[in-house]
Amino acid sequence: MTDTYARRGRPPGTTRRELEVIALRLFAEQGFDETTVDQIATAAGINKRSFFRYFASKGSVLWSAFDDEVEALRSELAAASPQLPIMEAIRRAVVAVNHYRAEDVPELRMRMNLIGSSPGLYAGAAVHYDAWEGVVAEFVGRRSGQPADSLLPLAVARTTLAACRAAYDRWVARADTALTVYIDAALSALSAGFTDSVLVAEPTPRKALSADD
Repeated sequence: MTDTYARRGRPPGTTRRELEVIALRLFAEQGFDETTVDQIATAAGINKRSFFRYFASKGSVLWSAFDDEVEALRSELAAASPQLPIMEAIRRAVVAVNHYRAEDVPELRMRMNLIGSSPGLYAGAAVHYDAWEGVVAEFVGRRSGQPADSLLPLAVARTTLAACRAAYDRWVARADTALTVYIDAALSALSAGFTDSVLVAEPTPRKALSADD
């Protein structure tokens, strides 16, 4: 291997996560719109082409974890037992693909602030949320024998996402336990129809849940 070849491309040890952390640091220091892909690549010791092997665009850095979750959710739902009720299968799948802990909150708050600070990123958030809803609607459609874009699959998908976003927002505000605790509480209440008996209290800090809990 020549010295010239060794200096080109992705150096050993540079991972997608490391590149993501570098990009987030530059976004926080300089602002999202002011940071270029060239700057991120240079800070990571790679070239621009190598950056695009990991991320489709600068903005996708902020959404990469969410987009990975969408694909993981698709896989979990595809593997769900047909004996499980629809909402129980969804609850288990959503819990299974969420791994955020209390110590992850500072980075997630920074991501939220960056997305809110850029009109283009904020406007583009709908694309990512639509993809999440689409996965759930497709699952409900398959299980119920209805088109994914018909009323009930869409209603389930959109109310489920709304419950998850409420759980996420409250979890970020409190930062006292794993995200799955809040998601489980929100989706369990949704599945029960938000009856008076389940609208009693917020979750209390406890261990993270597994998909089978």
